[in-house]
Amino acid sequence: MSVDRVPGRRQRAWPVLAASALAFVILIGLGTWQVQRLHWKEGLLATIRERMAMPPVELVPALKADPGLAKQEYRPVRVEGTFEHRFERHFLATYDGEPGFYVYTPLKLDDGDWLFVNRGFVPDGRQDPATRPQGQVSGRVAVTGLLRVELTGKPSSFVPDNETDKNIFFWKDLHAMAASSGLPAGAHVLPLFVDADKTPNPGGLPVGGVTIVDLPNNHLQYAITWYGLAAALVGVVFVWLRRRSQPAV
Repeated sequence: MSVDRVPGRRQRAWPVLAASALAFVILIGLGTWQVQRLHWKEGLLATIRERMAMPPVELVPALKADPGLAKQEYRPVRVEGTFEHRFERHFLATYDGEPGFYVYTPLKLDDGDWLFVNRGFVPDGRQDPATRPQGQVSGRVAVTGLLRVELTGKPSSFVPDNETDKNIFFWKDLHAMAASSGLPAGAHVLPLFVDADKTPNPGGLPVGGVTIVDLPNNHLQYAITWYGLAAALVGVVFVWLRRRSQPAV
């Protein structure tokens, strides 16, 4: 019985090792990126919790003093004006598992500007204001709620296009809402939304306080997965090298 070392065996190992090293670096990089995303997401969630705990600020004077307020998502605000219910827009939604719509109603402010307020949820079949006349409050009102930023585009290609002619919105396109609502020509609409709080509306509809703070934070799991794959790759390469080091008989 004799030992036979295959010619060129060691040389042929280098491409495998080089590819494995590249894959290892990529996996470690992906894991590290997820750790960075984890820290960013935790910071963002902490900021949101801090904002939501703040007392409401008077929206109009606060915006004039600091236009950057329009980008402070989930900031509690208070605003006064008059609802124009005939211009309301309907955003397809669910609440407690029930299908229906969020009612976005333009609020006319004292300075002539307009603000779209998400007054809350109505079940499917109750989007027609005639089915909930008590909730169509008239006169001057004060609304307290959370500031929501204006979207710059459709959230995803999977989201359907808004059916403005049917008053059905699948994403919050402020310009489309304003253009299709029938607001007076030249009406200036503030570049933000306000989600009304849970203060009950007459007749019980719309149901306010429907804001959902849904920011998934799975970055730790993703980081563990990428680092785990990197460790597994090291183990596989180690076993492979051990087997190659055994002489062929």
